[in-house]
Amino acid sequence: MRNQGAGDREIGWWNGKSIPETGEDAIHKAILQVTSPIFLVDDMEGRYAVSREGSASIHSMKNQTTGDYRLLAYVPPLHPKDLGEKRFKLTHGLKYPYVCGAMANGITSVDMVEKAGKAGMVGFFGAGGLSLTKIEEAVHDLKNRMGELPFGFNLIHSPGDPAHEAAVVNLYLNNDINLISASAYLNLTLPLVYYRVKGIHQDSQGNILCPHKVIAKISRVEVAAKFLSPPPEKMLAQLVKDRYLTEQEANLAKYIPVAEDMTAEADSGGHTDNRPAMALLPTIMELRDELAEQFKYQRVPCVGLGGGISTPSAAAAAFAMGAAYILTGSVNQSCIEAGTSTIVRKMLLEAGQADVAMAPAADMFEMGAKVQVLKRGTMFPLRASKLYDLYNRYGQYEDIPLSQRESLEKDFFKCGFHEEWENTKRYFETMDPRQIERGEKDPKHKMALVFRSYLGQSSLWAKHGDPARQMDFQIWCGPSMGAFNQWVKGSFLDGIENRKTVTVAKNLLMGASVVLRLSMLKNQDIVLPGKVGRFLPMIEDELNTLVPDL
Repeated sequence: MRNQGAGDREIGWWNGKSIPETGEDAIHKAILQVTSPIFLVDDMEGRYAVSREGSASIHSMKNQTTGDYRLLAYVPPLHPKDLGEKRFKLTHGLKYPYVCGAMANGITSVDMVEKAGKAGMVGFFGAGGLSLTKIEEAVHDLKNRMGELPFGFNLIHSPGDPAHEAAVVNLYLNNDINLISASAYLNLTLPLVYYRVKGIHQDSQGNILCPHKVIAKISRVEVAAKFLSPPPEKMLAQLVKDRYLTEQEANLAKYIPVAEDMTAEADSGGHTDNRPAMALLPTIMELRDELAEQFKYQRVPCVGLGGGISTPSAAAAAFAMGAAYILTGSVNQSCIEAGTSTIVRKMLLEAGQADVAMAPAADMFEMGAKVQVLKRGTMFPLRASKLYDLYNRYGQYEDIPLSQRESLEKDFFKCGFHEEWENTKRYFETMDPRQIERGEKDPKHKMALVFRSYLGQSSLWAKHGDPARQMDFQIWCGPSMGAFNQWVKGSFLDGIENRKTVTVAKNLLMGASVVLRLSMLKNQDIVLPGKVGRFLPMIEDELNTLVPDL
């Protein structure tokens, strides 16, 4: 391979016992061997060559000795476990800076969380949208399976059902769940602050120890500021008054942020503000630094990145920008451990980057909140948007024109409105009976509850793979799914049977190391053909051959 970019530039000289290897294959192999350094030299005939054995020195040409080669570039080893921030990994007991995000309805399943934890990563069980009974079952299951291995649970903001949020917090505290992912929060809540602060104390050296760790997932600066600040004094005072916290716990809480760490959530599946990662992450990191200095924190929160990460280049970009860790979501949903149906996995397998759309969210329907979902193979985005439009335009269901009501009952509800109201009531009898009483008095709220019922069931139809309801499937998905499919096209990961959570994760991390090493070469004016630095998915045996302790 001809030296195309370095010209007469060298950084020193290299001397070894063996002749450096030339050719694209040799250089490609050297880049892939991420635990070994790369010495790129001129082979004295104007071609790039690599060597692994020998010595390099930085000095002028006059010191050259016989057998020396011009050293054009040097790249240090970069093991995937060395990506991200060490203190994040130490805090949470991880080998890798990799988080499997909490996809609701148990899509981030017990199995997925277990596989991630046993591989040195961390997963958060997707508790959002589940009953307290289902969450409790998962709590006991994971505690039995995991022992001291890392795992966590999701806590989703529930403005329409604060009692459920409080009950989930109590469940976590009563069962010693010490790590949660707080998602979809617009404001801090008393249950969230209670979880974070309960049990805070000082050790014999005066260090503040907080047993309950919150990793907040945010996409707005104003929300990030609340999580990166100490708990509001009014909330602490209220919790003391209600005897949830002691005075001592409330006083110590003034010296810690609400979030132990924070995920900047870019253009993701599900609840999202579609933020561009390159704008969001640096902004949140700068805000973190400002508030950490202002409040003189003993431990500065780590900031990771999620949303849009499904290829080696995306993962490498996140780490290059300073992300402490990466979080994946959409891509995990197509893995075999995901708590969803085979038909959904197959639909995700065919998704392109443009095959997603925003649709009204079931849990924050009246507020106009939206989620990003798959639109290929389903009519859910269109139908959900239609329901929200009708809700805004009419004061009660009976005001909707007859032709549109007939369409709703035929294509959406598959029954009459009043029958669907009875079905909706049965759901809220166990989840929140107050909603039924309000709906009987307020016809607009009654209409909203029925519409929300359709939205809520649509994700369950997808999860259970109901073929009669495929056109109504709500599948949370971001454009990263299409990027992943494009990257793995033609490889063993092109089929759903091989998509395992840990296999995907290790390929992304290994690929990130390769991309970053290639970038180091480029920054030293080394121009290589694209295929030389390309990383394609590998089975775990191949990965373990390259990196034995991966």
